[in-house]
Formats: sequence, structure tokens, C-alpha cells
Amino acid sequence: MSNITAKSALISVFHKDGLEPIVKKMSELGIAIYSTGGTEKFINDLGIPVIPVENVTSYPSILGGRVKTLHPKVFGGILNRRDHEGDVAQLAEYDIPQIDIVIVDLYPFEKTVASGAPEQDIIEKIDIGGISLIRAAAKNFKDTLCVSTMDDYGKLLNVLEEGNGTTTVDQRKEFAATAFDISSHYDSAIYNYFAGDSVNKSLKMSQQDVMPLRYGENPHQRGWFYGDFESMFTKLHGKALSYNNLLDVDAAVNLMSEFVDDAPTFAVFKHNNACGVAQRDSIHQAYVDALAGDPVSAFGGILISNVEIDVPTATEIHKLFCEVVIAPSFDPAALEILKGKKNRIMLELVGDALSRKRNTNALEVRASLNGYLVQDANLKTDTKEDLKTATELAPTEAQIEDLLFASKLCKHTKSNTIVLAKNKQLCASGTGQTSRVDALNQAIHKAQSFKFDLQGAVMASDAFFPFPDCVEIADNAGVKAVIQPGGSIKDELSIDYCNKNDIAMVFTGTRHFKH
Repeated sequence: MSNITAKSALISVFHKDGLEPIVKKMSELGIAIYSTGGTEKFINDLGIPVIPVENVTSYPSILGGRVKTLHPKVFGGILNRRDHEGDVAQLAEYDIPQIDIVIVDLYPFEKTVASGAPEQDIIEKIDIGGISLIRAAAKNFKDTLCVSTMDDYGKLLNVLEEGNGTTTVDQRKEFAATAFDISSHYDSAIYNYFAGDSVNKSLKMSQQDVMPLRYGENPHQRGWFYGDFESMFTKLHGKALSYNNLLDVDAAVNLMSEFVDDAPTFAVFKHNNACGVAQRDSIHQAYVDALAGDPVSAFGGILISNVEIDVPTATEIHKLFCEVVIAPSFDPAALEILKGKKNRIMLELVGDALSRKRNTNALEVRASLNGYLVQDANLKTDTKEDLKTATELAPTEAQIEDLLFASKLCKHTKSNTIVLAKNKQLCASGTGQTSRVDALNQAIHKAQSFKFDLQGAVMASDAFFPFPDCVEIADNAGVKAVIQPGGSIKDELSIDYCNKNDIAMVFTGTRHFKH
């Protein structure tokens, strides 16, 4: 049976916003409504006839509301097959009402967990009857329409109005797909709560928010973003985001999360790596000096600030072709300047998005082979307390500040990497090289090509030096302080070279590979 004209509906929902026009339309169409608890009262208060479920089951709501609808007369009315003679006969034999539409949503489990509620409150938000009704109605989509979320109330109202109470099997199947999306997401959230940080747990990911992207990594590839983009950003202007845009935006936010509450800091990104970073007394000067790090690569790049972008900074940025500009806020006049390029994407960080990015104990997931690689996010930031001076010469306070600045940049740059910095400005980095020597030579060549004076600069390495060649090359370029994890069996060779050539070197004990 393809088209079914609804004669009855079971409604039992937590969220009642938007429900009123639906029950009024059902009443107008002569659809009998069964309901429970608060939903029953809500419908009664509208002056619309409603049949309590306990009138059908002959059982009241028991166990403090834990059991209301779990009864053969309810599930029989939902799961019966209209074209099955045995099912039809049993409905009549046991006086089971046919239920054509089921409108049920679920207790807000995830919101309760996020609120920091005590465990007992969280446990009580594990829905039993609701999830069972949704699964039953969705399974029997050939005969029953299942509405499982308030987000579909408007869609249901349109179906009822356009079909005058009659639904098609395609419509019911579409609602069923949503129902199983809702139920699987709900169960995944419950499982992940109980599993906690267990290293042996199954990997269950579920994201219901989806944002189509302009394209994937290349124009011939489709792309989507699954996640709550709006909890991180308010998009103020510009064209649709692409896959590559979001990769760069993620890299930019990850780096800038290291500079929350710091002095004005600006970074320019290209292909997931910072090509310019500077920290200054004003965001205008920070931008100017960040751009000086590599004005060539900055073309078409992603720009990010850790403070509000003002008019002088916006005026300078407007001279550059860039894909995305990100900041915690924009001066209104600055925003109007930047909107002067219609395709330029403007993203305003929502609230404490940078702090949340830094402090969230998230997992990193990457598709690999025929499965997934999963690891803890690298939330370790090298601090002054982590530094162990390995050489006879200790770094000065100014050098320590530059070393820690360079270390933050190094952590967020593709391995193998070397970062050269001076006066809290990125001079150059060698990124994604197969040898650390190549990375260093690339950084030196790049810095010199943009006229940086490396005399007195510092060097950061994402991993230890197996040989003294890197410190020797850096020394010849003018580097006077080095930060690295240490831990090589040949550390002494690098230490000896530094001691002989008046270079300060500190060990952090932490490697920062990034692939």
C-alpha cells in the first residue's frame, strides 16, 4: 500500500515548539490523537481532543514516568502490516488501534552531558520509550510515518496540508531515514559517554550538521564539512568555503589558539603552514611584519588575528588578495573596508572559540588504509618551565621569549620542519622536508631571499638533531640560540659544537611531529 490516509497519530515529545499548528491541522483532518504526560496536557490546553495512552493500554505511567508507552497495544498499533492478514486479525482480536503517524523526539542527552549535570541526571536523560517508538515506526515505514525531531515539524505540516492527510511511501521512507539518523546518533552519544577515555573503545563518530563545500581538494572532487561550524565562526561575508579553505582555517585557528590573551599576534597561512607570523604592540604592526615574512606566499592565503582587526590593519589587508580573514571581532568600519572584495571570506570567531580549541581534549581522526588512525590532539605547548639548558651558555630572557615563540610555530608546521625567528617574528621555516638539513637550508634560503638579518636569530626544530650538522649550518647563518626536544644518542655532538661556538641550546623533552 503506497498512499495512506492517516486516521490516528501518537504524539509524545520533549520539545513542543512548533507542535501547535500540527495538532490543529490533525484535528481539522479528523485524525485521532493519542498522547502522554506533558504532551497530552499541551494538546488539551489547546482545546483539541486527545486520547491518553493509558486508556489504550489500561496501564498508567509508572516508575516515575520511565514506562509509559512500552506496551503491546502501542507497538502493535505501530508495527502491524496492513497487507498481512494475520496482523490485521490480531489487531481486531486484541483491540489494538491502528497508529498511522508517530511524532516522538528524545530526551536531550547530549545537552545534559554538556551542561555538567550530575551522573544521575544524565542517566535519566537516556530515552527508552522514545527511542523504541522511533525505531518501530521507522522500521514499519511502509505503513507508518515517523517524525523524530522538532526540526521536521514544518516538513510534516507541509505533507499534511499538501496531501490532505495522505502520505506516500517515498515520504514515509524519507522520514524513516531521518529517524535512524537520529537514533544512531543518540546511541553513539550515549556509548561515548559511558566509554569515556577508554583506549579500547570502539570508534563511533556521528555528526548531524553538514555544510556543502564549493568543492573538495580539487574542483573535480565534491566536498562536505560535517560539524557545528557556527559554534566556532560567524560568517560575515564572502563566497562559499572550500575544502582547502577549511583545512587552512583549521591550521590557522590551531596556531592562534597558542596566543590567546597574548600581545597582538597576526599569522598568514598557505597550504596549512604559517608563512608569516609576528607579535607586536599593535595588530597593524603585527600584520605588516607577518606579511613581510613571505609576501609572495601570502597571495591567496588565510589571515588570522588574535585581537580585533582595526581600520589601519584592514586598510593594509585590503591591498592583498587573500581568501579568508579570521578574527575575534572586526571594527565596523574595518569590516566595510574588507567587504570591498565580494569573494573575500570574513569569519568572526564565536566567543571563546580560540580558548576552546586549545583546551578541548579532542581526538584527531584520519582515514588511513581501510580504516582510521586516531590519536589524542597535541595539546602540549612548550613553556619556560619545560626548558632544560643543555649548553654552558644559557639563553637570555629575550632569547627565551623568541625560542618559545618559535617552538609554537614549529609545533604547527609540517614535519620535518625548522623554524627561524627573531624578535617574535617568523623569519622563515622549512616545511615538510624529508631531511632536517634540507628543512634548515630551505629556511635560511627563504629568510635571506626576503632580506632578513639572521644574526642573533633563534632556531626551533620539531625533533632532535641526530648529528651536529644543523647547528653548524645555523651558526654560520647567524643563529645564536636553539630549542629542540633532545633525546638523540648523539646529543653531545650538537652540545659540544654549541659550547665551542657560543650558542645557547635548550631541550624541551617533547617532540612535535606533524604529518
